[in-house]
Amino acid sequence: MSTLRFRGPVLPDGEARDLYVVDGRITLEPVAGAETAAEGWIIPGLVDAHCHLGLDAHGAVDEETTEQQALADRDAGSLLLRDCGSPADTRWVHDRDDLPRLIRCGRHIARTRRYIRNFAHEIEPGDLTTYVAQEARAGDGWVKLVGDWISREEGDLSPSFPADAFAAAIATAHDHGARVTAHCFGETVLPGLVEAGIDCIEHGTGLTTDLVETMAARGTALVPTAHQLNNFPMYAEQGAERFPAYADHMLDLHARRRETIMAAYEAGVAIFAGTDAGGVLPHGLIADEVAELASYGMPTEYALGAASWRAREWLGWNAGLEEGAPADFVVYPRDPRADLSVLREPTAVVLRGQVV
Repeated sequence: MSTLRFRGPVLPDGEARDLYVVDGRITLEPVAGAETAAEGWIIPGLVDAHCHLGLDAHGAVDEETTEQQALADRDAGSLLLRDCGSPADTRWVHDRDDLPRLIRCGRHIARTRRYIRNFAHEIEPGDLTTYVAQEARAGDGWVKLVGDWISREEGDLSPSFPADAFAAAIATAHDHGARVTAHCFGETVLPGLVEAGIDCIEHGTGLTTDLVETMAARGTALVPTAHQLNNFPMYAEQGAERFPAYADHMLDLHARRRETIMAAYEAGVAIFAGTDAGGVLPHGLIADEVAELASYGMPTEYALGAASWRAREWLGWNAGLEEGAPADFVVYPRDPRADLSVLREPTAVVLRGQVV
């Protein structure tokens, strides 16, 4: 394997340097005869912290389709994926050096008839800890719960499980060395999850001012999937005839979404970028997600870090491109901190030391 050299300002510090890639890792020591592969602004590989490999709107997909999903993410610069629930067994992705690094949550865990058909284990409260233990053992250090969904009896969003069942589930996952995240649209489910020590909230449109302060103090992360939140009016319209209260609730959550997420940011909650690709949305949308976060009012560099160095550190990977780090990075022709649109124009995507 030839030694490659990449030259330019390296984020997050912006210091210009030469990166040499030898056997899939970075060295800052000059290597004679290295081939210059690309020049430009260099950023640690992008992270999609909420996507769904092996899933489409109808359930599990075959390996060929999963591969195409992963390649779409990779070519958009997303080199580390946290898969937030899939009914497909995607462990084989770990063996493919040409596909992004993958952190699997296993399959969603939901209440019976209280989630999208064919997506989740649909169970009753008495079985929750058993399934959490199962998915903790089978996944890559994360478990995904469905925190709330439409209750046919109530006609609106309602917690999927009682608060004590959620608390036992979170404790079980932690006992198995796994972190826990949960799908949460509404307000009611959130206090119990945060109090029980959940590690992350997905979407989070029902967050309140006092709760985000608690999250910040406890280190509970938030992945708002901001681009996906734009679909709330569509979901409201789909449910309006049968569940008018739900439809009104979703429209209200949508109307307040920017203020809600920015309140979390201002309270100091750690926010990370996730596209929610794999159900309704296609893969490869990380540039759109970063731009949407910035449009809420977050500083551009914060939104960028939410999909790169900060997200990598949060997920247990090298945050920066230092000596000996895996050579996973993207090169851009302009400074993305000044112009986020450049995220759609990578000069080079480097995964495991290979220009892909």
